[in-house]
Amino acid sequence: MIIKYRVHEVAKDFNILSKEVVDILKKYFDTTKKAQTALEDNELDVIFETLTQKNLVESFDDYFAMQKSDEERAKEKQAAQAVQAEKQKSAKNKKASSSDNKKPSSSEAPFRKNTEKKKTGATDKLQARTKGERLTIDTRAVNVELDKYNERYETIASANRTVSDSVTKQKLKQKSQQYRKRQGMRSHRKESEAERLKRIAEERAKKTLVITVPEEITVGDLAFLLKMTASEVIKKLFSLGVMANVNEVIDFETAEIVATELGAKVNKEVVVSIEEQIIDDSVDDEKDLTARSPVIVVMGHVDHGKTSLLDAIRHTSVTTTEAGGITQHIGAYRVFVNNQYITFLDTPGHAAFTSMRARGAMATDIAILVVAADDGIMPQTVEAINHAKAADISIVVAINKMDKPGASPDKIMQQLTEYGLVPEEWGGDTICVPVSAKTKEGLDKLLEAILLVAEVKELKANPNRAAKGIVIEARLDKGRGPIATLLVQNGTLHNGDILVAGTAVGRVRVMTDDKGKKVEKAAPSVPVEITGLADVPSAGDVFDAVTDEKLARTLVEQRRQLQKEEQFSTYQKITLDNLFSSISSGELKVLNLIVKADVQGSAEAVKQNLEKLSNDEVRVSVIHVGVGAINESDVMLANASNAIIIGFNVRPDQIAAANAERDNVELRMYRVIYDCIEEIESAIKGMLRPKYRDINIGRIEVRNVFKLTSAGVIAGSYVQDGKVTRNSKIRLVRDGIVITEDEIDSLRRFKDDVKEVNAGYECGIGLKHYNDIKEGDIFEAFITEEYRED
Repeated sequence: MIIKYRVHEVAKDFNILSKEVVDILKKYFDTTKKAQTALEDNELDVIFETLTQKNLVESFDDYFAMQKSDEERAKEKQAAQAVQAEKQKSAKNKKASSSDNKKPSSSEAPFRKNTEKKKTGATDKLQARTKGERLTIDTRAVNVELDKYNERYETIASANRTVSDSVTKQKLKQKSQQYRKRQGMRSHRKESEAERLKRIAEERAKKTLVITVPEEITVGDLAFLLKMTASEVIKKLFSLGVMANVNEVIDFETAEIVATELGAKVNKEVVVSIEEQIIDDSVDDEKDLTARSPVIVVMGHVDHGKTSLLDAIRHTSVTTTEAGGITQHIGAYRVFVNNQYITFLDTPGHAAFTSMRARGAMATDIAILVVAADDGIMPQTVEAINHAKAADISIVVAINKMDKPGASPDKIMQQLTEYGLVPEEWGGDTICVPVSAKTKEGLDKLLEAILLVAEVKELKANPNRAAKGIVIEARLDKGRGPIATLLVQNGTLHNGDILVAGTAVGRVRVMTDDKGKKVEKAAPSVPVEITGLADVPSAGDVFDAVTDEKLARTLVEQRRQLQKEEQFSTYQKITLDNLFSSISSGELKVLNLIVKADVQGSAEAVKQNLEKLSNDEVRVSVIHVGVGAINESDVMLANASNAIIIGFNVRPDQIAAANAERDNVELRMYRVIYDCIEEIESAIKGMLRPKYRDINIGRIEVRNVFKLTSAGVIAGSYVQDGKVTRNSKIRLVRDGIVITEDEIDSLRRFKDDVKEVNAGYECGIGLKHYNDIKEGDIFEAFITEEYRED
């Protein structure tokens, strides 16, 4: 950077007026300068030279004399005093010799005395100037010889000017050196790349570089952290067998090896996610755990009496309100037995709700497997057994309908052994209790068995921490908004807590228990119904109580974005790898569906069972699943994607119904899921690609071959069996081997074209593409027929 040196700055440094500097420049240069004008190098040189010559001195002796030591000054003082004493003594002698001739008058005595004092004072004055002592001059005498003092003053002033000139000269020299230093800075050449690398290497060698590297990093970013060029890092990677460019992403292990090889110490960057910041997943200390109630799930085949059994246990009736005898929603209830609470989850028993039952099993400790004594093990019973085993929960078998004639518990226990459930009576560990939901026979033994198994499992939780649990069910209420049924698994849920449940977030506004009573808190194993969430969560989602609402909403946004990315990733895009298969499957048909249901669990169950209807030729794609009434946006989506809307226990609003009628969007409403599946399956069969088969209609023998100029090769044939038509195809068989398949170009009897020739008649047959016909060949006449599989 060039440093500007202005006129007023030069004047200030030399302790002169700016006008003097301007006059010097005006004398040697044509242009007139001002106080703020920046000076050039040649102008500064002229100013320095002029002022230096102007302030030259003849000698620096006086200046250096001032720098003498105290000892030298003391010696000089003594010598001066000795000389003065000698002069005084000589003067006294002269006075004494002349005293006889002339005595001084009384008026001269004071003057002489004062004169001598003045002489001594003048000598002391010079010494006082070097020592800084106070000087006192007696001016009371009548006559004072001022010339003597003026002469001494001139000597002292001359010495001071010499010192001042020396200081000025020194300042000039200093400014000149500073100026030349600045000039050196201006002309300093730029540091070369080789010198820079050498300097960096020396600095690196002095101190070990410590860097922090994330899980993945680009080569360019790693080079920046190492304070190296990218080429150095790439060269080291190449020596280690890794081919990478500056934008290539490498993992932490590779980066660590490279950085270590280059002399750096590597620390792994610890990334703390928002989920880790606000959600406490720490393991509880054993001393903080207390006993909790068992959570029971009732599972089994349809119509084996699951809901009736639960109804008998909790002394309520919900069976009559269920459509088609199917439990549509997962409910949660608490029963007080033997001074202890038991929580029951009622899962649907039909195969359509396999996914819902799986989620219910995951949230429970013990499964009650209901088997009808008069019916035995059924397919849904086997599914329930598999879900319970997969969830690693204990199974208690309730052999129901013991009140019916022909009930055989031994037969049921025999069937259970085939699926790995050996009853205790037969030496196993599975408790089997015969019960009757109708007569309430054996219910007390069933509850005792449940408490016994729970006691053995030693179920515990920590109530003194943030709540954590699972969403049992969720729905959208028109008046209250999203409503969720939660099961607290650990901690205590309080009214007003901030909850994160899957992609839903909110604050608990109202919390009610299974009996509809408002509560302020819910301990472990307690099911509650809450309002306050911004969206409807999915059944089976894990919920957590957090303290930071802002971070909770950020976390939910991240989860939603991830969910969208996963949905987009399911759509297959054309690449060079799948291009051929995509072209080959050009006949593939897609049935787009939109599913809306009253609760989230039912909607997901309908979706999963509909997608199972896909086959090789028709793919069922559920493009949207929602909770609540069918609205205008659903119809718009269906219209844009050519989809059918499936409503389960919901109805469209007026605007949606009008728009659907206008846009010809089909709406299908169901209350029983099997009706929905059956109708969609029938629609899919109508969309299947027609299948074709060959039907033989006649057998013809070639007896002569004629080659005609006008008609080509003609086979003189005899119809042995069936018939041959003008539209039929010909399969040429020679010695039992099919040679070719072709179409009939001409069919004649004598010279007339005919549409068909029956068995027992001769005819002439010409083929469209094949001419190598020989005597003895067999023509099989056939037609292609379309058919459908039932």
